[in-house]
Amino acid sequence: MINGRSRLIWQTAYEQIRSVNKLLAHQSELPATIRDRIVGEAHFFRAWYYYTLLRRYGGVMLIDRVFDPLMETVKYPRASYDQMVTFITEEAEKAARLLPESHESRHIGRVTKGAAYMLKGKTYFWAAGVKFQNAEKPYLGFPDNRTDKMRELAAKAYDEVENLHVYDLMPAEGGNIRDKAMQYRNIFLTKNSVESILEVQHNDNGDYIYQFGHRLDRDAAPPSMGGTNCAYNPTQNHVDEYRMANGKMIDDPDSDYDEDNPYENRDTRFYANILYDGAEWASHVLDMHYTMADGKEVAGLDLTAYGTSTTASITRTGYYMAKFLRESQQINNDETYASSQNYIIWRYAEMLLDYAELDWHAGRTGDALAKINRIRRRVGMPDLPSVTLEDIMNERRVELAFEKTTYWDLLRLGIAEETMNGEDNPLYNVKIVVRADGSKKITHSVVNGRNSSIRYFAPKQYFWPISWDDIRYHEVEQNPGWAEV
Repeated sequence: MINGRSRLIWQTAYEQIRSVNKLLAHQSELPATIRDRIVGEAHFFRAWYYYTLLRRYGGVMLIDRVFDPLMETVKYPRASYDQMVTFITEEAEKAARLLPESHESRHIGRVTKGAAYMLKGKTYFWAAGVKFQNAEKPYLGFPDNRTDKMRELAAKAYDEVENLHVYDLMPAEGGNIRDKAMQYRNIFLTKNSVESILEVQHNDNGDYIYQFGHRLDRDAAPPSMGGTNCAYNPTQNHVDEYRMANGKMIDDPDSDYDEDNPYENRDTRFYANILYDGAEWASHVLDMHYTMADGKEVAGLDLTAYGTSTTASITRTGYYMAKFLRESQQINNDETYASSQNYIIWRYAEMLLDYAELDWHAGRTGDALAKINRIRRRVGMPDLPSVTLEDIMNERRVELAFEKTTYWDLLRLGIAEETMNGEDNPLYNVKIVVRADGSKKITHSVVNGRNSSIRYFAPKQYFWPISWDDIRYHEVEQNPGWAEV
């Protein structure tokens, strides 16, 4: 339930903010040799947690000091959107002034000046969203339309990132598409690369129980490779967004898309991100089709649940995710050891895509096109001759696939209830049946949500419910549409 998840994120954010406030109240006690770095990190994380709250709840209670409700009776109002954006970006700027551009090896992974500028830019980029203009309530958005102003400020913040000359795109070189795809996939397996602006650090040995490993490979890999939960299944909708190798969309009359061989001659990133019938993974060719035998459809090996768990799942869409996964990862019955990849929060390619969108809205279409083609060129895709806003959004969905950006894009653009409505915009799977004569029957059917329910997005979900305990204590308004249950 979103109420339970909302309460957890709310409480966690304010617990962290309280810790930061306490640290800043005692900053004079820090050793001089590390004070700037620690204080810079504190300002960054106070900005970060308020940024996470802004995106989910709108304007919240801005508490910038140690506050103990058991010792004092002060109550905080909900801040306006304007106050939130100003506070977050000023905190990020304070952090940037104190933090270094990079760290020595023993401090790799700590936040940097570039991460602070990126946070500043992301805040303005978010606040430029059409959903937050001309709002009825000050904590739900601006009272007027500040889209152009927020976009201008976002671009200036991204210029500050660029002017550091620290970040670049990792190369994805190779003599053929598969080699390029493998190199592209390696971006997400390389810790703290030149492309990474901020990432969560995980220990190298993958100890999940006693250290900071994680379970991504175990959760997402095909069951024949030891995967158990099949947690992340790309949809046919997403697969269709990958262009052909000649740069054309699959529905373009000039594309060379073959309905009987839909996985041939596609965007390099398709082969890096998606596991499909016939794809190679860990020296195994994935068998994700049905074969007719005695008039019955027999499921292929990778549509059969087994693996290391007696309750292993299989894909519901006909695809598995490859992006982020380590092909050589050993998955066995010892769940203590899992995966060690870092989780990238922001990378240089995302900043270029953000900036391309800003350029396009500002009429700098040449600059937008240059940024998009720079990203496409990295994976050997042909340059686009011109660029539309939909080209940019499509590139975001492909380049940033599974990086938790599309959901937030739908919210800031105010189209979530339209695009996430399962009745009007259903999600599809693929089913491939190989007949006795070797021909294929490829069909697509609707994939419903959990327990066969149809997915939907209610308008109230643009702003999550604030903890009812805080609503009562601070005597503030709840976000529209939410009732206490």
